Amino acid sequence: MAQFNQMQEIKRRFFALRNGIVADTIRKGGLGYKMVFGLNLPQIMEIAEGLTPSAGLASELWADKRTRESMLLAPMVYPREAMTCEMASEWLGEVPTTEVADILCHRLLRHLPFAWDVAMCHIDSPVALQRYAAFRLLFNVVSRYPSEIKPFAEAEYAASDPLTRSLCHAILEEIEFLLG
Repeated sequence: MAQFNQMQEIKRRFFALRNGIVADTIRKGGLGYKMVFGLNLPQIMEIAEGLTPSAGLASELWADKRTRESMLLAPMVYPREAMTCEMASEWLGEVPTTEVADILCHRLLRHLPFAWDVAMCHIDSPVALQRYAAFRLLFNVVSRYPSEIKPFAEAEYAASDPLTRSLCHAILEEIEFLLG
C-alpha cells in the first residue's frame, strides 16, 4: 500500500470532498487559483479538527498559493502561540482574496496579543486587499479599541473604495453601538 505524507493526505481529503459545481462557480468568479476543490468552510474546519496544530504544516499549506483550500486551512492549523508578529504581518500582506483574509483574521490573527500592531502595519497600504485585511482584523478587535479604530474606519469609508467601504460601514456601526 502506498505511503503518503501529511500534505498528500490532506490533498486526498480535499479531492474526496470536492464539489465540482462550487469549484466551477469559484473559477468563473475570476479568482486566480490553479486548483479549486469547491469545499465549503464546515468541510475545511472538519479537516482542520483532525489535524494536530503545526507551524510547519500550516506554513506548507500557506505556501500552496495555487490551491484555495490550502490557504483557507493554513490559519486553522497554525498554533497561535507559535505565530510571531512578523509572520502574522507577512501572512496578512499575502492574502489573495477577501475570503482568505476573513478566515485568517477570524481563525488566527484576532487571537494574538499583537493583532492591533499587525493591522496597523497594513492600514495605509496602497493595496486595497491589504487594507481590507487590516480592517477585517480590526473588526475582530473593535470591542477593545473602538475609539482608536474609529478615525481609521471613517477615513477609509470616506475614500469610497468598493472593497473596503461596506466593511468600514459595519465597523462604524459597531463602534456607534459600543460607544453609545
